[in-house]
Amino acid sequence: MGAVLAIDQGTTSSRAIIFDANQSIIAVAQQEFTQHFPQSGWVEHDAEEIWASTVAVCREAIAKSGLEADAIAAIGITNQRETTVVWDKATGKPVHRAIVWQDRRTAQFCQTLREAGHEAEVTQRTGLLLDPYFSGTKVHHILQNVEGARERAQRGELAFGTIDSFLIWRLTGGKRHVTDATNAARTLMFNIGDNRWDDFMLDLLDVPPAILPEVLDSAAEFGSCDADILGTQIPIYGVAGDQQAATIGNACFEAGMLKSTYGTGCFALLNTGNDLVRSQNRMLSTIAYRLNGETTYALEGSIFMAGATVQWLRDGLKIIDNAAQSGDLAAQADAGQDVYMVPAFTGLGAPWWDADARGAIFGMSRATGPAEFAKAALEAVCYQTRDLMEAMRADWPDATDETVLRVDGGMVASDWTMQFLADILNAPVDRPTILETTALGAAWLAGSHAGVWPDQAGFAANWALDRRFEPTMSDADRERRYAGWKDAVQRTLSN
Repeated sequence: MGAVLAIDQGTTSSRAIIFDANQSIIAVAQQEFTQHFPQSGWVEHDAEEIWASTVAVCREAIAKSGLEADAIAAIGITNQRETTVVWDKATGKPVHRAIVWQDRRTAQFCQTLREAGHEAEVTQRTGLLLDPYFSGTKVHHILQNVEGARERAQRGELAFGTIDSFLIWRLTGGKRHVTDATNAARTLMFNIGDNRWDDFMLDLLDVPPAILPEVLDSAAEFGSCDADILGTQIPIYGVAGDQQAATIGNACFEAGMLKSTYGTGCFALLNTGNDLVRSQNRMLSTIAYRLNGETTYALEGSIFMAGATVQWLRDGLKIIDNAAQSGDLAAQADAGQDVYMVPAFTGLGAPWWDADARGAIFGMSRATGPAEFAKAALEAVCYQTRDLMEAMRADWPDATDETVLRVDGGMVASDWTMQFLADILNAPVDRPTILETTALGAAWLAGSHAGVWPDQAGFAANWALDRRFEPTMSDADRERRYAGWKDAVQRTLSN
């Protein structure tokens, strides 16, 4: 009875992973879904397709596991954060496609709010910046642009949620409209110091409070999945946004621990404990998790394009057939060429926060080919990780130069990439045996709340190292390469 079902609803696919009582994976199912790009810089998902894919992978994983549904003690949900859904409470149907976290359509609205002098107050309340990345301006856009939506929202007929809220609403048959503190913290509407929806922000964004979900701890009673969906009622006991779930899955429970996830984007979180650190270097202050009513904070840096850049090598340039080939191709590159790729396909995230920057490649010659492109793409992710780590160290003096980086996500399977990451950071990089740390974190929240998995200390003791990558690059080479990267970024910025 110690099995836990983790729903990992990501940016490009929905996955279900079943873990046994020993936190080992016994079944996985995954299904990609459609990415919609209606205009340049706009990214949308069909929330109905997300729902259908989520149910399908849950049923497939249960079938693969050989377990009866009633052997699953609890469900944990982790989700792509900031992606915004507004739906009809009566039917559960979205009134607009989900606007994805990568979407930049609200850049002008953010600029207008900045020019009006609001950003300092916004950051003080939410820990975030005025950027299209976050949910609040996306909600504003939907209410402004869907006919009758604002009036219906004010009458309490519509509901807003990030993907976790939408899935819980549908899983519980509309009985529960809830989210957790980590997802709420990414909406631009939640006061992370006071742990409540913020009236000033709701007024600024013109969002009616009636559409907001109730905010719970990350391990709590979120409702139960209806029996007709998976064959029996299963309680939903854990919810966390994907990057916070990865922090938990990597057992980064102590202040000063750092993890970086390399999925579609790259996201580094530094646990700052009870200390809500106000960034002076355009990092984000956020909630790492909230357990038993106690909030643990983090500094976060976000890179919009990590694995998505490798996807571009595959789908756009067609120089690789699958993502796994990128590291092998990069290893064949001419070491004498310093080619830099700044993957600002949807703007630049931390610490630049330039929504109008666009991708560029520098240092090409006639000898530059697919191998150099692959090498530059992978190196760009590592350079950006260093940008984040340097900003975090400047923000939080308690962070030490001896920090070990725990990594997860699809890209970390590449030894070549992880070695370059250790080299350019001049820090050890630890790759765990279980790379599915995002799903594992959600599963731990649910399993521990159900009483079938160990507590924090027991879970942390089970964290296992696959390989540590130690830096081998000379200081002179490291700094020369990083200086070239910084010069390339400066040439790419829009202002």
